Formats: sequence, structure tokens, C-alpha cells
Amino acid sequence: MAIDGVSGRTSYIGSGILNLRSQLETLTEQLATGRKSTTYAELGAGRSLTIGIRAQLSNYQSYADTAVNVNTRINVANLALERLNAINSTVKGAAVSAGSTLDNTGQTAGQKTAVLNFYDAVDMLNSQSGDRYLFGGRSTDNAPVVAADKLLNGDGAGVAGLKQVINERRAADVGAAPNWGRVIVSTPASATAVQIGEDFAANPYAVPPVGPSPFGLKLSAIATTITGAVITQPTETPPTVPPAAPNPKAMSIDLVGGNPTDGQNVSFTFDLPDGSRETITLTASTATPVPVNGFAIDQGDPLAVPPVAPDPVKTATNMKAALTEAVKQLANGALASASAIQAGADFFSQPPLRVAGTAPFTGATAQVSGTAADTVIWYTGENPTSPGDTARGSAVAKIDDNITVQYGARANEQALRTLLQNVAVFAAVTTNITDINASGKIAGLNQRLAQNLAVIPGTQTIQNIQADFAGAQASIKTTTDRQTQSKSISQTLLDSIEGINNDEVATKILALQTALQASYQTTSQLYQMSLVKFL
Repeated sequence: MAIDGVSGRTSYIGSGILNLRSQLETLTEQLATGRKSTTYAELGAGRSLTIGIRAQLSNYQSYADTAVNVNTRINVANLALERLNAINSTVKGAAVSAGSTLDNTGQTAGQKTAVLNFYDAVDMLNSQSGDRYLFGGRSTDNAPVVAADKLLNGDGAGVAGLKQVINERRAADVGAAPNWGRVIVSTPASATAVQIGEDFAANPYAVPPVGPSPFGLKLSAIATTITGAVITQPTETPPTVPPAAPNPKAMSIDLVGGNPTDGQNVSFTFDLPDGSRETITLTASTATPVPVNGFAIDQGDPLAVPPVAPDPVKTATNMKAALTEAVKQLANGALASASAIQAGADFFSQPPLRVAGTAPFTGATAQVSGTAADTVIWYTGENPTSPGDTARGSAVAKIDDNITVQYGARANEQALRTLLQNVAVFAAVTTNITDINASGKIAGLNQRLAQNLAVIPGTQTIQNIQADFAGAQASIKTTTDRQTQSKSISQTLLDSIEGINNDEVATKILALQTALQASYQTTSQLYQMSLVKFL
């Protein structure tokens, strides 16, 4: 019969030692990694649950990273909005308090302040977080607003900036002598009447031609306290029948009832290009010299032989001369200011609007859309593609399985465009220090800028944008806090499946080490045993 020798491969003792060593290695690995196993296969029934929990934890981490990125971008955007708010307050304050004293550059101290703040405002609207521009909607790779200097001055290659657009519009609105303000003061058929009418021609750029032109003073109303005078409110003169282009409007006063008395007056109200209104009030006077905004009442000559009676025709002539001078001052003062405001609105519209025709533009009758070839396009970011495509919706982040936040912004939003437009106009207007109407022009500009930079009910404000951002951040915080709690619960469950009890494993390792030491000793003694020792 065959005789089996004692060896490590065949003995039960050897197999036991190998098994003990395997257990010891497994326990040592568990103690080092803190996990029961490095493979899902050895987790038994808990493997499916473990895979699901790990996927959930991975999602939580991804959402947390997204929340950090979005919060960073919103914080940077909020810093820009805070600075824009400060610019709005600073420039509005400068417009209110700076006065109308011009320096050698033709600007006031308030306008100098506006220049500095305008450059800063452009920088704020070109804010970045990392390599992402924040105020260009979905267009995040390029600055959404062109450089401040180019916006004001153009690029020198036939592409007009804001200053040129303002100058062209001013020429079209103010006009030239004798038709200041693009109106005509005249004496109609009645010698005792004074008429003022718009001088526009039909718009030759429209098909079919239409009127009136958008330039100059527009007649609004006439009123008087002069006894017996007959007034005619603005009306087409002479009337036309559609579809013919309408004729200019005119309004008049007729001293058919005789001369006015001291203190009686007539008021002419005009609509200006920016939507504001101005009124010229002329007061009848017998004083010498005639006071400002007054017209002389003809006294006749009672000492002549025979005596000469007061003549309403001469009084009407005096009124006409006074009205002509008042219109000139209005055109070169408040109208010039209103023209600059409207030119800013034209320039910052999309597309920008320009005065049609060629210099000197004093007879212009229409506007045309500017193109990138001839006009600076101030905003180069993304424009909305539909009425429902909001600025906030141009950047959307998923912060949970079923929760998204919107945090986009566009520099051409109403609040941001209004601020930039008005600060730019204030910074761009210059006035000749020798202009006798300079104070009226600057006063009108200051007044309009202060009104435009004030909060107007029903319009978007920078605070509205900040409120939207605050809502997004509140949603992020609430969601992140909930995910942190859920993550802690899920991690605890995962640890209970995959994790180990360090004390228990350490105790098992000590027990195995003792058993293995004893096994080694026993095996060693058995290998040293001989037949003689056995017998």
C-alpha cells in the first residue's frame, strides 16, 4: 500500500495555517481601508443598495460644486450692481448740484464726474467670473459692452460714436436761423395775428411719404388771458385728406379784439424730442424797456395832430418779434438738451437710429437705422430670441434633481441700459463757453438727467435685478442645506453596509495572530519529530 508522508500541502495543519493567514490578510486590509471589501461582490445582499447610495452621494457632490460656482458668479455680479447703484446716485447728485459753470473743455464739474463714472460703468458691465462674462446673456466668451472710449468717440474709421450722433441730432432739432427749433413764426392773412408753425417737409424716406418729421419743436397748445383775442389750437395747415402726407401744424393768436392790457399774456406750449414739454409765456407790457419775455403794447401817439390811436397790428408785430427771440432761446437751450437725451435713446436702441441725409442736417426730415459699418453698436452680447426669453433665463443651473435656478443677466436690460445711456449722454455733451444760451442748455440737461436717473414707478431698477439674484441664492442655500443633511444620512447608511468596527476587527486580528502563532509552533514540532522520538 502507498505510504503518505507529512507535508504542508497534504496535512490538515498546513491547510489550517493557510486559512488563518488568509483571514488575517483580509482583516488587516479591512483595518487599513475601513471597508469590509474592495469589491461589491463580497458585500452580499447589500451590494445593490450600496451602488445606489454611492450614485446619490456623487450627485450631491456635483450639485454642491454647481452651487459654489453659481454663488461665486452671482456674488461677482452683485458687486458690479452695487457699484452701478453707487454710480447712479453719484451722477444724479452731480446733475442736481453741479450748476452750469463751464471749464475750458466746455463741460461742468458734474459732467467731469460723469465721464469718470461712465468708464467705470462700462467696466462693471464687462465683469467676469473666471473666463465667463456675466452680463452678456448666453454669450459668455466676449465683453458685452464695447470699450468706453469707442462708444463715445467712434473708431475713427467712419463709425460714429455717441458724440457724433448727439451732434447730428442737435443740428436736426435746433435747425438754423430763421427757423430755430424747426418752427416758423409768421403773420398769417390777418395783420393782427401771430402764427407759429412746424416747418417739416414730408418724409421722403417712407413709402408712401409721411410726416411729420421727428425733429424740432412740436406744437402742443396755446392759451391766453388777453381779452378779445382769438386763438387757434395746433391744427394741420391746410388740412389734407389721407393717404396724402399730412401738412405741418400751426397755432395762432389774433388780437382781433384790440390791444391787450398790462400783465395779460399768451402761452405757447411745445413738445420736445425727449417727451418733455416747455412753455413760452409772453406778457404784454407798457414798461420801458420791455421786461424779459414781454412784448410792448403799442400806445399810439396821443400828442400827434391828429392823435394816433393804439394799433393792435403793431402790438402783434411786437409779439411776433418777442416770440421769435423766445423760440431761439428755447431751441438753443432746453431743446438742445432734450435733443441730446433723445440722441442717447436713439444710439442705445437696437438697432441705433441716425439722422438721415448729410451735414449740416438742419433740414433733415427722417431717421435711418445705423449699421456696424457706420455706427458703434454698443451692446455685443446675446439678445432675447422671443418675448419669453428673459435675461435671467439666459443662465440656468441644475442644483437638484428637480430644481433649477436662473441667474443670467444682459447689459441691455432696461435698468442697466438706462443708467449707461444717461451717464454716457451727460459725459458726451460739450457746450461752447462763449454760447450765450449755455446756461439754459446745461440747466435743461442737468434737470433731465436727474429725472431720468431717479426711480420711475413701473420700470425695472437695478434693485429688481439684485432681488432676482437674491432669490436664486436663497433657493441654492435651502437646497444645499437639505442636501447636506441627506448626504449625512446616506453616508451613515453606506458606512453601516461597507464599513467595519475597528475594535472588532482589531480583536479578531489579535485572536488570529495568537492562533497562527500556536499553529506555527505545533507545525514546527511535528516537522522535527522522528520515528525514534515517536517510539
